[in-house]
Amino acid sequence: MKRLRNIFLFVTLMFGVTLSMAQEPKVSLDFDNGKTATETLKKYVTALQNADAEGVAALMTKDAMVYGLGGGLDSLNATQHKAYWVNSLTNYKHNISNDLYLPVKVENNWNEGEWLLTWGVNTLENNKTGIVTPVPYHIASLVVDGKITTMRYYLDYISLLTKQGYSVTPPTE
Repeated sequence: MKRLRNIFLFVTLMFGVTLSMAQEPKVSLDFDNGKTATETLKKYVTALQNADAEGVAALMTKDAMVYGLGGGLDSLNATQHKAYWVNSLTNYKHNISNDLYLPVKVENNWNEGEWLLTWGVNTLENNKTGIVTPVPYHIASLVVDGKITTMRYYLDYISLLTKQGYSVTPPTE
Protein backbone atom coordinates (compact mmCIF):
# COMPACT_ATOMS: atom_id res chain seq x y z
CA MET A 1 0.00 0.00 0.00
CA LYS A 2 2.84 2.35 0.85
CA ARG A 3 4.39 1.73 -2.56
CA LEU A 4 1.07 2.51 -4.28
CA ARG A 5 0.75 5.73 -2.28
CA ASN A 6 4.32 6.78 -3.26
CA ILE A 7 3.59 6.09 -6.91
CA PHE A 8 0.38 8.13 -6.66
CA LEU A 9 2.28 11.04 -5.03
CA PHE A 10 5.00 10.87 -7.69
CA VAL A 11 2.47 10.89 -10.54
CA THR A 12 0.57 13.78 -8.92
CA LEU A 13 3.79 15.75 -8.46
CA MET A 14 4.88 15.13 -12.07
CA PHE A 15 1.44 16.13 -13.33
CA GLY A 16 1.70 19.41 -11.37
CA VAL A 17 5.20 20.11 -12.71
CA THR A 18 4.03 19.38 -16.25
CA LEU A 19 1.07 21.74 -15.87
CA SER A 20 3.24 24.54 -14.51
CA MET A 21 5.71 24.11 -17.38
CA ALA A 22 2.91 24.00 -19.96
CA GLN A 23 1.55 27.45 -19.15
CA GLU A 24 1.06 29.48 -22.26
CA PRO A 25 3.32 32.49 -22.74
CA LYS A 26 1.59 35.82 -22.39
CA VAL A 27 2.19 38.22 -25.28
CA SER A 28 1.05 41.83 -25.37
CA LEU A 29 1.38 44.54 -28.01
CA ASP A 30 0.32 47.28 -25.63
CA PHE A 31 2.64 48.09 -22.72
CA ASP A 32 4.23 51.15 -21.13
CA ASN A 33 7.73 50.73 -22.59
CA GLY A 34 6.55 50.10 -26.18
CA LYS A 35 6.67 53.75 -27.23
CA THR A 36 10.09 54.32 -25.64
CA ALA A 37 11.50 51.19 -27.29
CA THR A 38 10.20 52.31 -30.69
CA GLU A 39 11.69 55.79 -30.26
CA THR A 40 15.04 54.28 -29.20
CA LEU A 41 15.27 52.06 -32.29
CA LYS A 42 14.24 54.93 -34.58
CA LYS A 43 17.12 56.96 -33.09
CA TYR A 44 19.42 54.00 -33.80
CA VAL A 45 18.32 53.96 -37.47
CA THR A 46 18.71 57.74 -37.75
CA ALA A 47 22.22 57.55 -36.30
CA LEU A 48 23.17 54.89 -38.89
CA GLN A 49 21.82 56.98 -41.74
CA ASN A 50 23.75 60.00 -40.41
CA ALA A 51 26.98 57.93 -40.14
CA ASP A 52 27.00 58.65 -36.39
CA ALA A 53 28.74 55.74 -34.64
CA GLU A 54 28.82 57.72 -31.38
CA GLY A 55 25.05 58.18 -31.59
CA VAL A 56 24.58 54.44 -32.13
CA ALA A 57 26.87 53.62 -29.19
CA ALA A 58 25.08 56.10 -26.91
CA LEU A 59 21.87 54.07 -27.28
CA MET A 60 23.46 50.88 -25.91
CA THR A 61 23.96 49.89 -22.27
CA LYS A 62 27.61 49.33 -21.34
CA ASP A 63 27.00 45.58 -21.04
CA ALA A 64 24.80 45.25 -24.15
CA MET A 65 25.21 42.21 -26.39
CA VAL A 66 24.58 42.05 -30.14
CA TYR A 67 24.11 38.76 -31.98
CA GLY A 68 24.19 38.00 -35.70
CA LEU A 69 25.98 41.18 -36.83
CA GLY A 70 29.43 41.09 -38.31
CA GLY A 71 29.33 37.85 -40.26
CA GLY A 72 31.75 35.44 -38.60
CA LEU A 73 31.38 36.65 -35.03
CA ASP A 74 28.73 35.00 -32.89
CA SER A 75 28.29 38.03 -30.64
CA LEU A 76 29.56 41.54 -30.09
CA ASN A 77 29.76 43.43 -26.82
CA ALA A 78 28.99 47.17 -26.76
CA THR A 79 32.61 48.14 -27.58
CA GLN A 80 32.85 45.67 -30.48
CA HIS A 81 29.43 46.79 -31.72
CA LYS A 82 30.63 50.41 -31.88
CA ALA A 83 33.85 49.35 -33.66
CA TYR A 84 31.78 47.38 -36.18
CA TRP A 85 29.73 50.49 -37.02
CA VAL A 86 32.78 52.78 -37.14
CA ASN A 87 34.24 50.45 -39.80
CA SER A 88 30.96 50.02 -41.68
CA LEU A 89 30.13 53.75 -41.68
CA THR A 90 33.62 54.52 -42.99
CA ASN A 91 33.08 52.19 -45.95
CA TYR A 92 29.35 52.42 -46.66
CA LYS A 93 26.50 54.89 -46.73
CA HIS A 94 23.43 53.35 -45.06
CA ASN A 95 19.93 54.18 -46.27
CA ILE A 96 17.15 52.52 -44.26
CA SER A 97 13.77 52.21 -45.97
CA ASN A 98 10.53 50.27 -45.60
CA ASP A 99 11.14 50.12 -41.86
CA LEU A 100 8.42 48.81 -39.59
CA TYR A 101 8.45 48.66 -35.78
CA LEU A 102 6.45 46.36 -33.52
CA PRO A 103 6.77 46.43 -29.71
CA VAL A 104 6.03 43.06 -28.11
CA LYS A 105 6.03 42.19 -24.41
CA VAL A 106 6.58 38.49 -23.68
CA GLU A 107 5.98 36.90 -20.28
CA ASN A 108 6.27 33.31 -19.06
CA ASN A 109 8.55 32.18 -21.88
CA TRP A 110 12.27 31.68 -22.56
CA ASN A 111 12.42 35.04 -24.39
CA GLU A 112 10.67 37.02 -21.69
CA GLY A 113 11.05 40.77 -21.93
CA GLU A 114 9.91 43.92 -23.68
CA TRP A 115 11.08 43.51 -27.27
CA LEU A 116 11.05 45.86 -30.19
CA LEU A 117 10.89 43.97 -33.49
CA THR A 118 11.89 45.88 -36.60
CA TRP A 119 12.06 45.00 -40.28
CA GLY A 120 13.24 46.95 -43.27
CA VAL A 121 15.83 47.30 -46.00
CA ASN A 122 19.28 48.75 -45.39
CA THR A 123 20.59 49.85 -48.78
CA LEU A 124 24.38 50.00 -48.63
CA GLU A 125 26.35 52.18 -50.99
CA ASN A 126 30.08 51.45 -51.10
CA ASN A 127 31.89 54.76 -50.63
CA LYS A 128 34.76 53.74 -52.96
CA THR A 129 33.03 51.84 -55.75
CA GLY A 130 29.51 53.27 -55.61
CA ILE A 131 28.09 49.73 -55.74
CA VAL A 132 24.64 49.61 -54.15
CA THR A 133 23.50 46.52 -52.23
CA PRO A 134 20.04 46.21 -50.63
CA VAL A 135 20.04 44.20 -47.41
CA PRO A 136 16.66 43.13 -46.01
CA TYR A 137 16.85 42.81 -42.24
CA HIS A 138 14.95 41.83 -39.12
CA ILE A 139 16.19 42.91 -35.69
CA ALA A 140 14.79 41.92 -32.31
CA SER A 141 15.91 44.28 -29.54
CA LEU A 142 15.40 44.44 -25.81
CA VAL A 143 15.16 48.02 -24.55
CA VAL A 144 15.33 48.83 -20.83
CA ASP A 145 15.07 52.42 -19.56
CA GLY A 146 15.55 53.80 -23.07
CA LYS A 147 18.77 51.84 -23.72
CA ILE A 148 19.34 48.77 -25.87
CA THR A 149 20.50 45.77 -23.82
CA THR A 150 20.26 43.04 -26.47
CA MET A 151 20.02 43.02 -30.27
CA ARG A 152 19.52 39.98 -32.46
CA TYR A 153 20.13 40.63 -36.15
CA TYR A 154 18.68 38.32 -38.76
CA LEU A 155 20.22 38.94 -42.18
CA ASP A 156 20.43 36.89 -45.36
CA TYR A 157 24.23 36.78 -45.52
CA ILE A 158 24.42 34.46 -48.53
CA SER A 159 22.30 36.87 -50.58
CA LEU A 160 24.37 39.81 -49.33
CA LEU A 161 27.67 38.16 -50.24
CA THR A 162 26.54 36.95 -53.67
CA LYS A 163 25.24 40.46 -54.49
CA GLN A 164 28.75 41.73 -53.69
CA GLY A 165 30.34 39.25 -56.13
CA TYR A 166 31.22 36.35 -53.86
CA SER A 167 30.25 32.85 -54.92
CA VAL A 168 29.08 29.88 -52.93
CA THR A 169 30.77 26.62 -53.84
CA PRO A 170 28.89 23.45 -52.96
CA PRO A 171 30.85 20.75 -51.14
CA THR A 172 32.30 17.93 -53.19
CA GLU A 173 31.06 14.45 -52.51
